[in-house]
Amino acid sequence: MTDRPHPLVIGHRGASGYRPEHTASAYQLAFALGADAVEPDIVATRDGVLVLRHENEISGTTDVAAHPEFHARRTTKEIDGKKLTGWFTEDFTWAELATLHARERIPKVRPGNASFDDRFPLLRLTDLFTLIEETDAADGRLLGMVAEIKHASYFAGIGLPLDELFAADLAAAGWARNDERLTVEAFEITVLEELALRGITAPRIYLLEKAGVPWDLHLGAGVDAPGYADFMTDTGLRELEGRVDGISVDKTVLVAELAASDVRAAQQEALEGHLRGELRGRALVDAAHDHGLTVFTWTLRPENRFLSSTFQQGHGKATHGDWLGEFTLVLGTGVDGIFVDHPDLGVEARERFAR
Repeated sequence: MTDRPHPLVIGHRGASGYRPEHTASAYQLAFALGADAVEPDIVATRDGVLVLRHENEISGTTDVAAHPEFHARRTTKEIDGKKLTGWFTEDFTWAELATLHARERIPKVRPGNASFDDRFPLLRLTDLFTLIEETDAADGRLLGMVAEIKHASYFAGIGLPLDELFAADLAAAGWARNDERLTVEAFEITVLEELALRGITAPRIYLLEKAGVPWDLHLGAGVDAPGYADFMTDTGLRELEGRVDGISVDKTVLVAELAASDVRAAQQEALEGHLRGELRGRALVDAAHDHGLTVFTWTLRPENRFLSSTFQQGHGKATHGDWLGEFTLVLGTGVDGIFVDHPDLGVEARERFAR
């Protein structure tokens, strides 16, 4: 994505702070509020259609439980080592999912969003391609997509290779090669490398949790697999050179947690991380840049529930705290892109920081 503002403001699942996530309304609003790109999460249906949902388990983000014809589909599965009970996209055809409607995922924090429950249908990846192209034409800006491939190893194991399905949708939409509107990200480096082998030249971003082990590497090496934190060291960043184009980290990696009751634990965690060579904050961003990697971070949100304790204000988890303070601290690390649920706040923070 060339000739864009820096850092990029990316609408996390659209403008998910104002509308139920992954709906046409959320994506359209994100662009209207100034987002440079939007981030869809991509999973698959039984008949190989790529749909936009935060997870393949959809009980919390759709009205599927209200459809008696689908009651028997409720089941328990193990996804990336975790047991989940609910309804899963891979047990439905697209025609069946098209009868469902989106619901707000966190209604207690965002009751206003819940007022839009059951109003918007689910979307396919191909629908978002069309939406972006139509918005581009109307807006005059070059708008983009940071597409997240979810649970690739799991889907490959049940005969739904997301790299193949994604490449096919890209080709059909004319986005497959050298399209500066597209960036791809995943928590599994294997699928990013598979996409490269399929000729997808879009920048590839490796998502890194604060802790834990990537599921694809766990499947390959078990207890000897490197953890996400191992890639947030100088050695780990060097290993990523040439394999991916950037990393995207949990914003808590960039923002120190300073709750008084947790100071000692936070200091101990920081010390242990330092001894392991883990990088944090500006040091991580600078080191990644030195290795030719861009750095994104997720997710900047204004509500107290999501802010570091230093920036929480007032009472209640849904109350907006000093979001500008935290956003500014993150921008000060030199990141190249920020994922935000409220794109207008991300744009405002970027403009104020530039001044």
